[in-house]
Amino acid sequence: MAVSDLIQQARTRFGQSPSVLLHADEHTGEKHWEMFVTDEHTEHYLAIKNGGDSDRGMLTGAMGGVGGVATLLMCFILILSGKVDGIWTGLILAAALFIIPFLWETSRPLPLPILFNRRTREVYFDHNGKLYHSPWDGIQALAGELLMVGPHTGGMRNASLEILVRRLGEPENALLVSLSLPMGKTLQMQKGLWEWLRAYMDNGPWFDENGQRSDSDAYVKEMLSAHTKSTGFLAFRRQKIADKKAAKEGKNYLEWTDAVLYLGHLLFYPMNWLQEFTYNIAKRRSRNRWPQIVTERLQPNGPTTRLIDLERERGLDV
Repeated sequence: MAVSDLIQQARTRFGQSPSVLLHADEHTGEKHWEMFVTDEHTEHYLAIKNGGDSDRGMLTGAMGGVGGVATLLMCFILILSGKVDGIWTGLILAAALFIIPFLWETSRPLPLPILFNRRTREVYFDHNGKLYHSPWDGIQALAGELLMVGPHTGGMRNASLEILVRRLGEPENALLVSLSLPMGKTLQMQKGLWEWLRAYMDNGPWFDENGQRSDSDAYVKEMLSAHTKSTGFLAFRRQKIADKKAAKEGKNYLEWTDAVLYLGHLLFYPMNWLQEFTYNIAKRRSRNRWPQIVTERLQPNGPTTRLIDLERERGLDV
């Protein structure tokens, strides 16, 4: 099936709702947005989160960071009171509360991200262990918006952004891949994400607020840092308190809400840290599932030939 036919069929999903076909070489008229979907932003490739299992590590964080830490505190209290009979049992329990969920969560692979390779100017996507790809030059994206109305939620806008990729070695086998979750998005936001990708692929890896090439990574890193991780809440609250102290010259600056929020972030910090640690380990192990034909093209000195060119030359399949 031709690309235009497949996209046209997809557009029928939106009916009379607004939808638009986006192109790699055409500006949408919107300012670029990142929308907290970036998994990695490097000089050579950009990785977009592929949804699913975003809460990986939560079980380890809850059991190890809450149950395990609570058990260790109880052991510490027993030591102070001179009751050491159950210390070893408590230590073993605390270790088990961390090790068992950690091994279970890191042994299961995470969904591989959607990769945008600047060096070869192409996109990679893994679907059930099968490699799909598309050259960036000439790529098209379908963005559409729908209004969903529920009896309890009222009207809520959802907008999707999808690109077409083809199975390596089987170009007739195509998929429309969503670049970000549609819930709560608008058509304007999805166009902004497309502009972020265009800025990276055409003017990156670093660019300024206008999407123009920059030798400094300051703007891009500032935008990416706007998505505060759970472990960053404690430092953020500490900075807010420090700012209040400086503004009021150290007098009557601390409010009860600041103390409660700070203690809350401090209490949950072990859980948040363990969740992020577990997720990062699972992500690192999952990266090994990319075939060599992809990983070598992500290297600074790797091949620059596109997969579509290899297909045309020798009918490549993996």
